[in-house]
Amino acid sequence: MPDQRPLGQTPSQTIGPFFGYALPYPGGADVAAPWQPNSIRLHGTVYDGAGEPVPDAIIEIWHADADGGVITARGSLDRDGYTVTGFGRAAVDRAGHYSFSTIKPGPMRADAAPYILVTVFARGLTHHLFTRCYFDDETTRNAGDTLLAALAADRRATLVGVLDAPTSYRFDIRLQGDGETVFLNFDVDPPHPLDLPGPVARD
Repeated sequence: MPDQRPLGQTPSQTIGPFFGYALPYPGGADVAAPWQPNSIRLHGTVYDGAGEPVPDAIIEIWHADADGGVITARGSLDRDGYTVTGFGRAAVDRAGHYSFSTIKPGPMRADAAPYILVTVFARGLTHHLFTRCYFDDETTRNAGDTLLAALAADRRATLVGVLDAPTSYRFDIRLQGDGETVFLNFDVDPPHPLDLPGPVARD
């Protein structure tokens, strides 16, 4: 006789690790060609809750142009070496490290500091995570940014990329645990993903 006991709920499907087979594409990390005079490097390591590198995450970035304007140029999936589209996608290596070549954006509003919007896809996440990378050499602008001002100083530091060489910024991402990166909740009606009205910090 068949088992008549009620069936239990199946677990939620987690993401990955399978990104490397579908999402990366040639030139995805080169938002601006490294040889362009205003290019910068944005790089870092993705860590899990135990402090171990995540070897199969995908990082996406969006940002404004150097004057703080929304970039409308096409070509993110077919790089020509000249056009800056403001979007990039990079897979981490086995050590959890990612790297982009891009430009430093300008501030989009008078009360905002320049930042890069960062999206994280990683194993164990049922939904991707949003955060921001500000720049530690923008001290005055950072002090006047409304989102940064709303955070405690130790949490604020998790959103700031550190200048570690000329035109190079390191931005590590910690998914959980000590020094967990502040992630943002965009459950609002945004006019544009780069200019969201009051994202809530998931602190």
